[in-house]
Amino acid sequence: MTTRTEIKTGTQGALIPAPAPHQSHARNGGMPLDTAMFESHRVNRAAAERRCATLAGRRSVKKVYQAAWLVNAIRCVDLTTLAGDDTRDRVQRLCAKARNPLARHIVEGLGLAASDVQVGAVCVYPTMVPHAVAALEGSGIPVASVATGFPAGLMPLSLRLEEIRWAVAQGAQEIDIVISRELALTRNWQALYDELAAMRAACGEAHMKAILATGELETLSNVYAASMVAMQAGADFIKTSTGKENVNATLPVSLTMVRALRDYGMATGHRVGFKPAGGMKQAKEAIGWLVLMKEELGRDWLNPDLFRFGASSMLGDIERQLEHHVTGRYAGPNRHALA
Repeated sequence: MTTRTEIKTGTQGALIPAPAPHQSHARNGGMPLDTAMFESHRVNRAAAERRCATLAGRRSVKKVYQAAWLVNAIRCVDLTTLAGDDTRDRVQRLCAKARNPLARHIVEGLGLAASDVQVGAVCVYPTMVPHAVAALEGSGIPVASVATGFPAGLMPLSLRLEEIRWAVAQGAQEIDIVISRELALTRNWQALYDELAAMRAACGEAHMKAILATGELETLSNVYAASMVAMQAGADFIKTSTGKENVNATLPVSLTMVRALRDYGMATGHRVGFKPAGGMKQAKEAIGWLVLMKEELGRDWLNPDLFRFGASSMLGDIERQLEHHVTGRYAGPNRHALA
């Protein structure tokens, strides 16, 4: 287990993990496809929903401790722009926010240094990668790129693999790929495994985050199986959604994926990261997901090398809540623009 130092925030000294290195554990090497690990696994949706309903009500944190959890949530945010009208200037503004996600008076009021608070990564389309790499030079913040025909993934495999290689060549350190939902829905696990293994190979040293598009997989049992196949193929992270589906990240889906992470880790010894994405807008939601990670997987999954949020709009509300903690006053949303 990696030993981490801790820093204090606020005068009462609530402890939060210090920034972790980009990779503090051995990378998931994958394994041959083993359908016995998931084919007979059934997920009880009602039980999953009951478990998740207890998180917010029974595991609340207040005052300085809430501030500490929210600061840690910022470190786990993949600050993202995936719009058709993205430009170099927009990406540069987003990267400036990534470097300094909190206003100076908030950082000082929390008793932190500016270098203590940065986001986990900046995520963009492949053609925006060079702009992000240039804007983040020297910051240590990795650039992530979506690829493989995001968000639908309905492109020939050869083109999807070439898009991965192109984004990596431009400097992307993380690649967010999308799976073929048809293969999961028809339970063609061998074909899905083969595609994901080829994508993992195309990523090379870049980390692969496998987007399952869980809102389109119909059942939690399919979500569990697709999670297992992605990890067996060597995914470094599994991710709920593209953010473009009608249903994105939910706590029951996340619980299902987190239990798959735990089962895979117990069977192989590999640690794999988790990223919920889409639909999260409020700071209190961030705490709910962090509580889920801590209770199901432990403290190590409160660090950005094993946990990320795909929830850029949530950052504005986190900053607003932290300003209230420091000043006692709520600011208007316009005071905390993303870029």
